[in-house]
Amino acid sequence: MQRHLLSALTLALIASAGHAAPDPAVVPHKAAGSNFASKGRTLTSGIATEYIEPSVRPQDDFFHYLNGKWLETTEIPADKPYLDPFVALSEVSLVQLRGIIEKAAAATARGGSDAGTDPAMRRIGDFYASFMDEGRLEQLGMTPLQGELEKIAALQDKGELPALLARLEKAGVSMPFDLSIALDSKDATTYVATLGQGGLGLPSRDYYLQSGDLRLAAIKAKYQAHVEKMLAMAGHADAAAGAQAVIDVESALAEAQWSPVALRDPVKAYNKIALADLPATAPGFDWQGWQDAIGLSGKATQVIVSQPAYLKAFAGIAHAAPLDTWKAYLTMRVLASYSRYLSKAFVDENFAFFSKTVYGTDENQPRWKRGVEAIEGSLGDALGKLYVAEYFPAARKARVQAMVHNLLAAYKESIARLDWMSPATKQEAQAKLAKLTPKIGYPDKWKDYTALVVQRDDLVGNVRRAREFEFARELDRLGKPVDHEEWGATPQTVNAYYILDRNEIVFPAAILQPPFFDAGADDAVNYGAIGAVIGHEISHGFDDQGSQYDGDGNLRDWWTAEDSRKFKARARLLVERYDAFEPLKGYHVNGQLTLGENIADNAGLAIAYKAYRIALNGRQAPIIDGLRGDQRFFMGFAQLWRQKLRDNMLLMVLQRDPHSPGEARTNGTLSNQPAFYDAFGVKPGDKLYLAPKDRVSIW
Repeated sequence: MQRHLLSALTLALIASAGHAAPDPAVVPHKAAGSNFASKGRTLTSGIATEYIEPSVRPQDDFFHYLNGKWLETTEIPADKPYLDPFVALSEVSLVQLRGIIEKAAAATARGGSDAGTDPAMRRIGDFYASFMDEGRLEQLGMTPLQGELEKIAALQDKGELPALLARLEKAGVSMPFDLSIALDSKDATTYVATLGQGGLGLPSRDYYLQSGDLRLAAIKAKYQAHVEKMLAMAGHADAAAGAQAVIDVESALAEAQWSPVALRDPVKAYNKIALADLPATAPGFDWQGWQDAIGLSGKATQVIVSQPAYLKAFAGIAHAAPLDTWKAYLTMRVLASYSRYLSKAFVDENFAFFSKTVYGTDENQPRWKRGVEAIEGSLGDALGKLYVAEYFPAARKARVQAMVHNLLAAYKESIARLDWMSPATKQEAQAKLAKLTPKIGYPDKWKDYTALVVQRDDLVGNVRRAREFEFARELDRLGKPVDHEEWGATPQTVNAYYILDRNEIVFPAAILQPPFFDAGADDAVNYGAIGAVIGHEISHGFDDQGSQYDGDGNLRDWWTAEDSRKFKARARLLVERYDAFEPLKGYHVNGQLTLGENIADNAGLAIAYKAYRIALNGRQAPIIDGLRGDQRFFMGFAQLWRQKLRDNMLLMVLQRDPHSPGEARTNGTLSNQPAFYDAFGVKPGDKLYLAPKDRVSIW
């Protein structure tokens, strides 16, 4: 339900410290940020030199130079659609979490004192046991969903539809429009309800609309066959007709939806109206009945409609489509949402289409991994608290905090020296930077699951109750003070992110491990890796979206007209540059869709390099593994984006993901960095060479 205005580091999705804002007078932490003075310690380079492909010149293709042997010899695991350092590190975390969870499950099984005195351990153990009891799930079949499917089948007229959509939304089922509770983008001191587009079974609208694209058309045809099979398994009277109805209504919804590029415009997406005006905005649907059933009545008087034209189209479709069409559609939405928690036949069919056909994955994950991920999605904070206690030392947090301080100092200095920005806009940018809040490792306040009921023999019920619990928790925010201590991800998440309407950067504990942060390596690789990640997230506050928000998280234009024009001109150069990448034959990177991430990559790396020089404090970096400090810095960055994707996964990424694939993130970013040219002797005629006037530098 909750939808933060969040920019994550990578497609390795989040589903999930000090909180004080930095002092406006940022003073570099030179000594604290550097480890060169450590006595009696031999620091490593942190670079996986064994993957270097010497036949590739770094000046021509740094991605394949640094990662070539890895790309040649590494196979994507059969249960994964892609592989990169995020996935690899997530696998490490899964093993760590499994140990914690299985200890809890064993304690609850024997009624042990550990489980008896720790409600969190008991919930985790019972939830995991319910997931791992395959025998009971086979015995139950689809019985756990039977009651819900019967309610859908019993619909007598479309007047009952709003209440049913509300009921399913609370249960975490994707509906044609999505309700979220987030900060008001023009008043970040309050929470507001937001309605946005949703309800498609395929990853994006393009799968429905681009009929001339043979790859996408083939996936859509297989989707229809999948829907037919699922409806038949659920006992639908005419599964073939039902599947066609589902395709028809989803295609109509897709036709009305905004494109992924259009969704990135926060100004166009901010349309606040009175709840009472919803019927006039989108006539043909009983909005009063829906808001009564969903729980908005009495809690809110206003709502932000993110895509008004879409909501209007939905209401028209809801009015026009026959009742049987809606029955088939809602049945499929429930099955898509819960089939992975049913018997093997449903699990296998769900995997066969979504994982194998859409993403190209060969095998399903072992059941224990899926069990860990289920708990992560339902009891993430409870699990995270145990994870942090066991796997996140305080010294690691302190060192990263020092790096963050240096990155902020470098950003402050960089803004001051910009030659294309006026003093008035610089003043606003500095004010925003000074208010940015970093969060590192884990939250100071953990989510309270006391009200959540978990039963050892009821997996679907556990999932549903967890979803309803989270829905109610978020809905309850309306009318209350903003909670600035909450996190949008768990500590065990291997990712990092920036939230526009909170102006905060977040680095969960799990990402603060090699190759992102290596406590045994020197500063060069760490500034090139986690330093660039920190710079990346700070830069989201100043990318094409983030630059439209001020330091308090409000959507406000703080630019002079001339500075805005210059910013957009530089951004257009990045769009054109990344448009040229063709990771899959016939499919290019969408430079407009990926613009925010590309700005963050380029600015983040440039700022990280400046912070690295601050950390050196005038010292000469040591040579390690025959590599100079600046070389290790850029290698540290490039090895983060070592990545292999299955073709169908890559296709999906290019259609909807705001991140460029790894090769573009590496070569596209490095070609704009002057220090990279010096570090590796890039000259005119080299493939990565850009004339100084063509290099894009924004922040």
